[in-house]
Amino acid sequence: MQEDSREIILNKIKKALQYPTAEPFAAIDQTEDVFHLPTEDLDIVFAEQFVSLQGKFLYCLDKRELVNQLTQLKKQQNWNNIFCTETAIRKLLPFNWSSDLAGCDVSITTCEMLVARTGSIVLSAAQNNGRTASVYAPVHITIAYTQQLVYDVADALNALQKKYGNKLPSFISFASGPSRTADIEKTLVTGVHGPKEVYCVLVEG
Repeated sequence: MQEDSREIILNKIKKALQYPTAEPFAAIDQTEDVFHLPTEDLDIVFAEQFVSLQGKFLYCLDKRELVNQLTQLKKQQNWNNIFCTETAIRKLLPFNWSSDLAGCDVSITTCEMLVARTGSIVLSAAQNNGRTASVYAPVHITIAYTQQLVYDVADALNALQKKYGNKLPSFISFASGPSRTADIEKTLVTGVHGPKEVYCVLVEG
């Protein structure tokens, strides 16, 4: 009896597969992008989204302005212990660098790219700063260039795949502003699981 019931069910499944249900939304183009292309420049789109997520945005026309702005910011915020492992940044900025990440005031890193639509900074383990520099410091500064801007997350993933091929970094992070949580009584608190402040310094070029 059980075998007969099983055979009946299998026959129903076979018939269903032979005559599939018509597409209920045939007018939908599955190949069309979900998100519309931006009407403004990517740097403007990124800045608006990043600031809306409580990020702090700085724009520099060149490396000289980058040095001036970060030097001024360092004085304003009274940052004495600045952590960075990237040689290019250490040569560019005239700071006394700290080797103590756990006790630093701020860390400075570069990034893989910036995602304009979500205001996200893309970081990976392939960078000289590894996994920790953007997470453990109370303040994180990312230095990026306009050529690193992409519109959407899909564009970022495609760029990473093109750059690294089959050797993708073991760690890829999309950081959107300072860390925050609303686990406790749905009250938003920043800086719980990462930096309390996140700066992005975007340099033309």
